[in-house]
Amino acid sequence: MKKAAPGSGPVIIKKYANRRLYNTETSSYITLDHLAAMTREGRDFKVVDAKTDDDITHNVLTQIIMEEESRGSSMLPVNFLRQLISLYGDSMQAMVPGYLEASMESFRRNQEQFKTAVEGAFANSPFAEMTKRNLAMFEAAASAFKPGETGAAGTPANAAPDAESGDDVAALKAELARLQDKIEKLAK
Repeated sequence: MKKAAPGSGPVIIKKYANRRLYNTETSSYITLDHLAAMTREGRDFKVVDAKTDDDITHNVLTQIIMEEESRGSSMLPVNFLRQLISLYGDSMQAMVPGYLEASMESFRRNQEQFKTAVEGAFANSPFAEMTKRNLAMFEAAASAFKPGETGAAGTPANAAPDAESGDDVAALKAELARLQDKIEKLAK
């Protein structure tokens, strides 16, 4: 989480004895859900105990994870949690935080590379054009079922018949027939 907040340094969140969280940047009380949203946005923050000024960011982030897990958004498998707990007090305990941080950073990098590769793979391929045509056909079919927006033939009530859309339909039918032929040949 290196994205800086507006202003200089991390946003300071004060946690009071009554468990309320106070955002010093916005001068307002917030919830753990607000902190979770800030984390997802990449906002850097530090949670401090209002009385002692101790940094309790770790505890609060752990609490957010516990709440997310209890809502049914389980991301941490039971076996992973057991292994993690078993490492407390182990001679390798000091190495675990660095390893987990590096693993998560690697996962994020790979996730972005995978996303970029998938988007790039379909960008200039026949699949991209087919996807566009299928989406247009789906939208046309969906609009035919919207009450008050279509005429009797499924065309918009205020639109004149369009020769270009007829050409598109003919092209889609031809493409569909070609794909069906390919499927039949592969099935044999």
